[in-house]
Amino acid sequence: MADAKVGMPTISGVKDSMIDFAVGAGGGILYALSSSFLGSGLVGGLVGAGLAGAVVKGTRGVAIATILGFQTIVGAIGASQAAASSTQSDVM
Repeated sequence: MADAKVGMPTISGVKDSMIDFAVGAGGGILYALSSSFLGSGLVGGLVGAGLAGAVVKGTRGVAIATILGFQTIVGAIGASQAAASSTQSDVM
C-alpha cells in the first residue's frame, strides 16, 4: 500500500480526483436507476451493484460494486431492525 502523503494540490491531482468523482457519480446513478426499477431491497441492490460495477471497468468498478454491496446489506439489516422494533397503534 502506498504511503499517504499530504502536500500542495496539483492541477493533475485535482483533475484525477474530479474524474474519480464523476465515475463514482455515474455508478451511483446507474445503481439508483436499477434499484428504483427492481426495488431497494436485497435483489435490487444486488442487481444495481452488479450493473454499476460491470459498466465501470477496472478497479473503480470493483470498488463501486464492493461499496454498494456493503451499503445494500447494511441498509437491509437496518430496515429489518426498524420494522421489528416499530409498534403499531390504532388510529381513532
